[in-house]
Amino acid sequence: GGEHARRSSLLNSDELLFCYYDDVRTAYDIFQRGVQVSNNGPCLGVRKPNQPYEWISYKEVSDRAECVGSALLHRGFKPSRVQYVGIFSQNRPEWVIIEHGCYAFSMVVVPLYDTLGTEAITYIVNKADLSLVFCDKPDKAKLLLTSVEKGETPVLNTIVIMESFGMDLVERGKKCGVEVFSMREIEELGRAHRQKPMPPKPEDLAVICFTSGTTGNPKGAMITHQNIVSNASAFVKTTEKTFMPSSDDVLISFLPLAHMFERLVEVSSSCTELLRSLLFLQNACLLNPSDTCYSFLTLAHVYESLRIKVLTNKVCLIYLVFTIFGQADTSLKRWMLDFASKRKEAELRSGIVRNNSFWDKVIFRKIQASLGGKVRFMITGAAPVSASVLTFLRTALGCQFYEGYGQTECTAGCSLSLPGDWTAGHVGAPMPCNIIKLVDVQEMNYLAAKGEGEVCVKGPNVFRGYLKDPEKTAEALDKDGWLHTGDIGKWLPNGTLKIVDRKKHIFKLAQGEYVAPEKIENVYLRCEALAQVFVHGESLQAFLVAIVVPDPETLCNWAKKKGFEGSYEELCKNKDLKKHILEDMVRIGKESGLKSFEQVKDIAVHTEMFSIENGLLTPTLKAKRPELRKYFQSQIDELYANAKM
Repeated sequence: GGEHARRSSLLNSDELLFCYYDDVRTAYDIFQRGVQVSNNGPCLGVRKPNQPYEWISYKEVSDRAECVGSALLHRGFKPSRVQYVGIFSQNRPEWVIIEHGCYAFSMVVVPLYDTLGTEAITYIVNKADLSLVFCDKPDKAKLLLTSVEKGETPVLNTIVIMESFGMDLVERGKKCGVEVFSMREIEELGRAHRQKPMPPKPEDLAVICFTSGTTGNPKGAMITHQNIVSNASAFVKTTEKTFMPSSDDVLISFLPLAHMFERLVEVSSSCTELLRSLLFLQNACLLNPSDTCYSFLTLAHVYESLRIKVLTNKVCLIYLVFTIFGQADTSLKRWMLDFASKRKEAELRSGIVRNNSFWDKVIFRKIQASLGGKVRFMITGAAPVSASVLTFLRTALGCQFYEGYGQTECTAGCSLSLPGDWTAGHVGAPMPCNIIKLVDVQEMNYLAAKGEGEVCVKGPNVFRGYLKDPEKTAEALDKDGWLHTGDIGKWLPNGTLKIVDRKKHIFKLAQGEYVAPEKIENVYLRCEALAQVFVHGESLQAFLVAIVVPDPETLCNWAKKKGFEGSYEELCKNKDLKKHILEDMVRIGKESGLKSFEQVKDIAVHTEMFSIENGLLTPTLKAKRPELRKYFQSQIDELYANAKM
């Protein structure tokens, strides 16, 4: 495993975990086990806003899935590891039905993100040679037809639409050589020409997950059935002694199903007796206090309105409490919230997690009720959560709350909190399916001998490579099978891993200093007045500049303390206030140990949040640095020009 490699303490030998159940080796096996142990219980549920959930049983899902797969075979598709099927849809039962229809006949699923953009969708269709794509809405079918009409995706010849549509789409498709079917037509075709399942082997491809990427075109990570099963098994192994799922538990699907983290959590639930997966439409209300079925919650964001703040370390404990309660408006209430949190934090440090303490009854019950009152288990990953936010959520919700770390290239996770360790500020220990080592990054002064370096992962959960891209594959996977993540990690004394930096985004300034902008951004985000920061530097410039987005929730109060008043927009245009913001950033930078060349020399204030919609964040809320640089090029040029005057 290498000089600095570490494995999970849950393993009894050096052999890594490939599967939890001997009869479960593929994603197809996982679902079949669910059918068996559920006794045809409820499998998928969905509801519209303010409507009751409607459930589909395991047997019905299995039956419809086999019909979909049979229809594809009847139309000439092959049960093959190189037979790719596109799914261009938001989360809904049909997504899972199509997925398992593909698995039943050894075909490969290629999910398409809603937010990838037209160019990326066209790129994926061509890269994966997708002749057929399932769409949830007619608008997406129209987008695909437009690309065919322009000659951009000549390989695409079949579109299946889940929702109702007009005959105009069928006629439009005929004119450019594309057949358009409804989901019902496909299922009926399969039912009329039913085939016996042809299951995959563990080493066969299951999913090609195109990572959104922060640079260039998306890369198609090739994920095998063995990758999925080993990663899911490791999750179950980690939690087996402290969390016992039952048929009454419900999994809430929130992240896009195209995201491997979401897929892994759902697969893991099927590995055990956690038998229901709750799917809901994009416009359904997630956090409705009247819903009481929530007992297993996948967490990407606690509340959509707090999404950016949580992921950028901007929610302090009291601020989050105020947001949820909406009524902590007196000194006494603030004191009680703070006191109650400290009491429960003390229990956490002792490994105690509960929701029936005195403080739960008098302080935290409302927060627990806002999630339905029955949450037993939560997990967060895909983007960092600050220690204060994670600690608060653990105290307030009183449920087991795990944090993991990983990336699509290791299927989903490679490290996870250990049961009983509810400390924050790290991403847990290696999972039982992989080993982790840190390797030197000398240009950033991170040395493995000191317990620091680039995080590298090896095990059965590590992907096969990028689709038709040997050059990028060689960059990610070395000759010994180690995945180089590009993240900088540090081993803590208790054996857990802390992510401290990012290797891939470092650059060199004019005088030769190496700079890691994401580390600097995370420091500046501690400024009370700021919501988002983009730090920029160039090899021909001797210093850094930044684009900052003030926090609409806190700017006015912060400015008032400095003697400024006005609306959010007025304050953002105030040059004197900008100086105060820069001074605050530099102060916090010094307190956090930033070197002088790591401090920004000037800033431009921007009023619109970086978002998925404006193309500045990826679908997993990571900064798209090339797009940010291009978007703010004029402001960046002006900052450098003014500095030279």
